[in-house]
Amino acid sequence: MTDLQYKIKSALFGVAIGDALGVPVEFKSREYLDQNPVTEMFGYGTYNQPPGTFSDDSSMTFCLAEALTHDFDLTRIGENFVKWYHENFWAARGEVFDIGIATREAINRLARGEQPEFAGSIHPSSNGNGSLMRILPLLFHIKDLPISERYEITKKVSSITHGHIRSVISCFYYLEFAKEILLGRNKFEIYKKLQTQIPDFLNSLSINPHEIALFDRLLKEDVSELEKNAISSSGYVLHSLEASIWCLLTTDNYKDSTLKAVNLGEDTDTTAAIAGGLAGLLYGFDTIPNSWLELLARKDDIEDLAERLTTKIGS
Repeated sequence: MTDLQYKIKSALFGVAIGDALGVPVEFKSREYLDQNPVTEMFGYGTYNQPPGTFSDDSSMTFCLAEALTHDFDLTRIGENFVKWYHENFWAARGEVFDIGIATREAINRLARGEQPEFAGSIHPSSNGNGSLMRILPLLFHIKDLPISERYEITKKVSSITHGHIRSVISCFYYLEFAKEILLGRNKFEIYKKLQTQIPDFLNSLSINPHEIALFDRLLKEDVSELEKNAISSSGYVLHSLEASIWCLLTTDNYKDSTLKAVNLGEDTDTTAAIAGGLAGLLYGFDTIPNSWLELLARKDDIEDLAERLTTKIGS
């Protein structure tokens, strides 16, 4: 297996395993999970799904990855999202059981013929984590491009479902972090590097300074020093981004980072999917517990997708 294929496989499975860990306890409170922590992959719970069932987070991640096995095309990405929602394309077990409001509305606009770049709402209230949760495969398409191109492509792919600048910046930060992991850098060094690189670049674009300031905890502070009660785990995109980086920085292996994300409560599957994508990249596929992988829905299909994406990216 090539290094690139291993990295792609680690990212895709990293997202899916985190997602599946969180599905049974989505919407459970932190207080509940403090008393009943998730320690292993299990099933049923919130959606009454078997163990190893991933949700919209992974399905849309795989829809994006699937599109990237061809030439980059926003329309194809949007069409795959429509196929997922309307035809169960890349659903874990043949049915869609979880979708965010903004994502559903954007997909309905796509189905009616809206251009993908403009399908996502640009309203400040539409800043759920629906584009951040599925953005990771884009890393492999943009990793060798200049930062301005990485940003512009990320903005377009986020905007298929979430067009507000806050969602775009969140996706951009996440992919820049992931890109540095690909280069083999230490996670704390990456965190410090981005505290200069991200603001410098965003300020060059004349983005509203208020929007950039919303990221101050990541860009000016050390989130790894925060206590758990200072970390929010709702479906708000900035909460999801902060929580995932916090889980990555305050653990030292894949298993602990994803379980920590799940046990924050609320949007458990998405926080763990986002954290799990980075942790998968950082620690590698071989560090994901085999007992979890054995339960994962469609693992052979995911492996095949990783191979096909590798072939395209490496060509």
